[in-house]
This record gives sequence, structure tokens and C-alpha cells, in this order.
Amino acid sequence: MPAKITINPNGSIRVEGDFVITDSEGNAFGLGGRASIGLCRCGHSENKPFCDGSHRKQGFQSLCPARELPPPAPKA
Repeated sequence: MPAKITINPNGSIRVEGDFVITDSEGNAFGLGGRASIGLCRCGHSENKPFCDGSHRKQGFQSLCPARELPPPAPKA
């Protein structure tokens, strides 16, 4: 299954399917065989980039309904 990314209301970014998560140097995180993972978007996780549920304690709120993006600007 290709990767599916879900922006959870007031919570994490959930990634499911066939994916690899790397750091800025291209080194892969060991995901222990997980087929889904939650990524932090509140900034309070003690286990960044992964979600540890801190958004609940911090009262993080963010709704991101799906929408169309404008076409990308032409490259010069």
C-alpha cells in the first residue's frame, strides 16, 4: 500500500503504508517494523519527530481541512 498521510484534528500527523522516515542527512529512523506512525506537529513531544501525546496536555488545537493548493510558481 502506498503511503497515506492524515492530518489529525488537534493532534499528530499519521503516516501509514509503505514509507521511510529520514533525518536531514538521509539516515533512516529505525521504526521497529511499524506500518504506521504518528509525527508530532505541536512541538511539545519528548520523542521528536514522533508524537508522544503531549498535544493533549498542552491543549494544542489545529484543524486543517483538505483544500486545493494553487499551481506552483514557474521556475525562473
